[in-house]
Amino acid sequence: MKDIFKEKIFFYISKIFAFLSLALLISIFITLFIEALLAIKTFGFSFLISTHWSPNKEQFGAASAIYGSIISTTLAMTFAIPISIGIAIFINEICPKKFKTIISSCIELLASIPSIVYGMWGLFYLTPIIGKLFGGVGLGILSASIILSVMILPFMSIITKECMQTTPNILKESAYALGATKFEIIKDIILPHVKIGVIGGIILALGRALGETMAVTFVIGNAHKITNLISPATNIPATLANEFAEADSDIYYSSLFYLALILFCLSFLIIATAKFYLLNRIKRK
Repeated sequence: MKDIFKEKIFFYISKIFAFLSLALLISIFITLFIEALLAIKTFGFSFLISTHWSPNKEQFGAASAIYGSIISTTLAMTFAIPISIGIAIFINEICPKKFKTIISSCIELLASIPSIVYGMWGLFYLTPIIGKLFGGVGLGILSASIILSVMILPFMSIITKECMQTTPNILKESAYALGATKFEIIKDIILPHVKIGVIGGIILALGRALGETMAVTFVIGNAHKITNLISPATNIPATLANEFAEADSDIYYSSLFYLALILFCLSFLIIATAKFYLLNRIKRK
């Protein structure tokens, strides 16, 4: 009887916490929507496709910021995914045992570095290199993407490494007994076994990349225009960080909240879609 009572308490407490998380998510959306209502009424959906951002004229458009967010995140994931998987494979299957702890600790240390430190490193060391290679000052989406990829790399590497360690040894030993090479075991045994976990790590890293602010603000250039990868541009988090304190009118203030609402919906849509794909794969498996 006592155990049943404890189980009921645990059940209801867990249920309350779950609904609190949902309530928090809904309350954030409602707050953003209310604050953005003036800009929504003024600009409507044209806000999403306009590139004009002129606070003095009270003309605002989010297209350049949305473009910067999507392109920088896509490039960062493109850079980081193969490298993180390669790091995990090396640590688990190739690296000598005496170096595994050292390398793993270095990867974990990268995850603990504050984002502003990455931004300062990118501004003073990365952007001059980009400028010398491609011309210009080095500020732009390319620099922001590289910084983002370095920041999300540890998360995906650690998760992928931990997932690979769950591969049953009997599978690998059986493959070796049949004459399989190390490459074949990695390709045909380990990677198929951990692909669900890898997707989960990608989803977590994607959320981090979409919302990262300080590091990107240092190196993206903060120019409201759609341009090439090596020219100054902007994205939604950088715009909010740079201009929120400068909003001196109601429409300016509301437009920034409209941007925040777009980022919230964009992040939710992308991550929910990826999560839905992951759940479907789990069900099929």
